[in-house]
Amino acid sequence: MSDPGVALKELEDRPLTDLHGVGKQTSASLSKVGINTILDLISYYPRRYIDRSKEATVDSLQTNEEGMVLVNIEKVRSRRMRSRKTLVEVTASDVTGSLKLVFFNQPWREKQLNQGRDAVVFGKVDIYQGQLQMTNPIVDLVGDRTGRIVAVYPQSEIAKLHSWDVDRLVAEALRRVMKVRGFADPVPSDILKKYRLVDRSAAYKGIHRPDSMSEVAEARRRLVFDELFRIQLELLQRKKIIEKTSIGINHSKKENLTEVFLKNLSFELTDSQKRVMNEIRKDLEKEIPMHRLLQGDVGSGKTIVAVFTLLKAVQGGHQGALMAPTEVLAEQHYLGISKFLDNLIVEDSTTLLGDRPLQVDLLTNRTSSVDRKRINRGLEDGTVDFIIGTHSLIQESVSFNSLGAVVIDEQHRFGVEQRASLKEKNRDGRVPDVLVMTATPIPRTAAMTVYGDLDVSVLDELPPGRIPIVTSWEADDATVWETVKEEIKNGRQAYVVCPLIEDSEKLEVHSAEKVH
Repeated sequence: MSDPGVALKELEDRPLTDLHGVGKQTSASLSKVGINTILDLISYYPRRYIDRSKEATVDSLQTNEEGMVLVNIEKVRSRRMRSRKTLVEVTASDVTGSLKLVFFNQPWREKQLNQGRDAVVFGKVDIYQGQLQMTNPIVDLVGDRTGRIVAVYPQSEIAKLHSWDVDRLVAEALRRVMKVRGFADPVPSDILKKYRLVDRSAAYKGIHRPDSMSEVAEARRRLVFDELFRIQLELLQRKKIIEKTSIGINHSKKENLTEVFLKNLSFELTDSQKRVMNEIRKDLEKEIPMHRLLQGDVGSGKTIVAVFTLLKAVQGGHQGALMAPTEVLAEQHYLGISKFLDNLIVEDSTTLLGDRPLQVDLLTNRTSSVDRKRINRGLEDGTVDFIIGTHSLIQESVSFNSLGAVVIDEQHRFGVEQRASLKEKNRDGRVPDVLVMTATPIPRTAAMTVYGDLDVSVLDELPPGRIPIVTSWEADDATVWETVKEEIKNGRQAYVVCPLIEDSEKLEVHSAEKVH
């Protein structure tokens, strides 16, 4: 039987001090950026690559445009300005010409940019006193790496961590693994062949020591596959544990409330709404708690499905809760849903006639203390059947008589603990059924990866008369901005969503401030 190779688990247990030249000081520095084991080290991927065969040269840089070029540091000098701020001036060059780098109030650059070092610089190019100049450019020191492709690693001034330090240690770690027996690959060869994936040894070599950019792309594709596969396994494992250990609610098969609700609608349900409702109906009639994702564009009719789900719980003597990410959205849900639930009657043995109107309430931070006390009493004694709210629903002061089903709108806006706490509201330990809704367009395969612990339902058609929403993807920024200009010229509006408000040193993503 052949040796299976080195498993990642083995590297997870190996300290950095196993590597030549890594003592306590270096180990402590690496720990500041989250590198504590050899597995952490080889998982610390380059943030960019320099392709020496395609790199720009100083003489090709265009003024008033951003450029990136590999240069050699020739001269560094620092001086104090009148404002008491430090100005560091660097003269750098390549075989085609000279470039001046200017850094305001970054005194540490004088020590970082030593004479003779190679550096990749990126910034806007200007001309000052007849010389090409970049002001406060982004700098990556690449050390003495040779070869066509140079990997540039994230650097940290606080940790005193440079790209070439990481490069040297990664090279040694990979050399040791390959010298022993290579990486163990848990993915069968037929799967690798089917999905055109390189093996794990080739992936780590390609991401850290590539000979071409196509090798980088293949390595990245395999490592992304591994990460998504790992997440999927963890989510499936979590789902199995939930199903084994959770006591659910076997909801009544009678349709007294849902039937009246659907009959009173002034429009016909779409085929996809009917299909999804049937999927949910089957889930609710099992004792295993439902965990289902409902994806559909804005206007596809998710709210109707949500109301149907919660009414299935209410008509069996339980309560339903809808949690929205913001107060505005919660209020919108409350106003819209209240109209749908007008005239619905629920059974109540405590009343003279044995029934009463279905009670819907709204609970947010804006709810007055008087109404809050009334609603809390109603939730506890069961006279509030249907509650719509925000994070207020998961406060300790909120207690349910029997929470049967929960709908969470846009689950990514809530933390794991917040979602879990709503499911733990029943005093008898029974877990309510959960439906998560999102308008984010997610292909079914991607949804199964990201939400592996949830079953997936999709509303893939719009009700008659609704204008379809077109989602498109452009690889070129210029094309996107031209489209935006055209829409604005036609009297429409556009908005840009950014992952951050301000720039981050840790994440290489566009911030709202930078885009603006």
